[in-house]
Amino acid sequence: MAELHGPSRERSVVYVIDDDASIRSALDDLLSSVGLEARTYASVAEFMGAQRPDVASCVVLDVRMPGQGGLDFQQAMKRSGSELPIIFITGHGDVEMSVRAMKSGAVDFLSKPFRDQDLLDAIQTALQRDMARREVAGHLDQVLARYSTLTSGERDVMQLVTAGRLNKQIAGELGLSEITVKVRRAQVMRKMGAQTLPDLVRLADLIRQSSGPDGV
Repeated sequence: MAELHGPSRERSVVYVIDDDASIRSALDDLLSSVGLEARTYASVAEFMGAQRPDVASCVVLDVRMPGQGGLDFQQAMKRSGSELPIIFITGHGDVEMSVRAMKSGAVDFLSKPFRDQDLLDAIQTALQRDMARREVAGHLDQVLARYSTLTSGERDVMQLVTAGRLNKQIAGELGLSEITVKVRRAQVMRKMGAQTLPDLVRLADLIRQSSGPDGV
C-alpha cells in the first residue's frame, strides 16, 4: 500500500481508542503500512492518562466502550476547548448516532467493517484540519508575542490608529504632541511587523478575537 503524501506526511500521530485488541492491532498495522505513527489505547481513560507529543494529530475512536463512550468523550473534549479531530468507528452505529457525532464536529463516522481506504482518507482529512489549526494558532502566538513588546503608550496609539483616528486626533485624545504620536506609531508598525495600516488593522482584529473586545 502506498504511503500517504502531502501535509499529513509531516510529523503526526493517530490515536486509536478501541476496547477490542484485534481492532487496535489491525489499525496499528494499517497505519504503519502507510508511514503513519499510531498510538493505541483500550479506553478513553487510558488515552487521557497518556502523554501526547505536541504535533498534528487525530483520534480514531470507537463509539461504544466500557467506561466513557465515544460520543460522551467527544462532548467532554468540546467542553474543554479541545479541537482534536475525531473519526468514529463502530459496529453498532445508527443514523441518529452518526448525525449527533457529525453535528458535533466529527470528521467521519464509519461502520465496521469499513474499507481501509475510507479510513485513510478520513485520517488524511483530519490531519490536514489539525495542521491548519496549528498553523493559525502558531501565527497568533507570534502576533501576541509582538504585541507584548509594546509599551502602554504604544498600545494606546495602536488602538486609536486601528480605530481610524488621525495623528492629530490621537494627539488630542491622549494629550500628546503630534510628533510623539508619529514616533509611537512608527514604533508600533515596526514592532508588530506591519508594512501598511491595513496590515496593522488585521493584526489588531486578530488580537481582539483572541482576547475579547478589550484586547486592543
